[in-house]
Amino acid sequence: MADSGDIQVLERVFAIIESRKGADPKTSYVAKQFANGRGKIAQKVGEEAVETVIAAMEDDHGEVVYESADLLFQLMVLWAETGVKPAEVFAELERREGVSGLDDITARKAAKQAHRDSKA
Repeated sequence: MADSGDIQVLERVFAIIESRKGADPKTSYVAKQFANGRGKIAQKVGEEAVETVIAAMEDDHGEVVYESADLLFQLMVLWAETGVKPAEVFAELERREGVSGLDDITARKAAKQAHRDSKA
């Protein structure tokens, strides 16, 4: 299980990412991503996810670690772009802790269906 130091590094990196929102895209990679827009940020998350999967399929532990770090970083850029805070994601993970994944999926499907039915 992750300790608070692990979570703190994510929070520190996220704070840096957020601080780059108004920076000059010519001098900041993250500012350039924000300038390119949400679509490009989301695309980058997808690219990093694919690279992580490829590393896993090649059974390359070191590359899985490296690409996972890239994926988490790009995901945090997307969080910052969409207004999601790491604490919200951590809280959702904590909510799911100890809950059967199958039960959670069933409950979410039922909730989505109820939402659709209420719109009809």
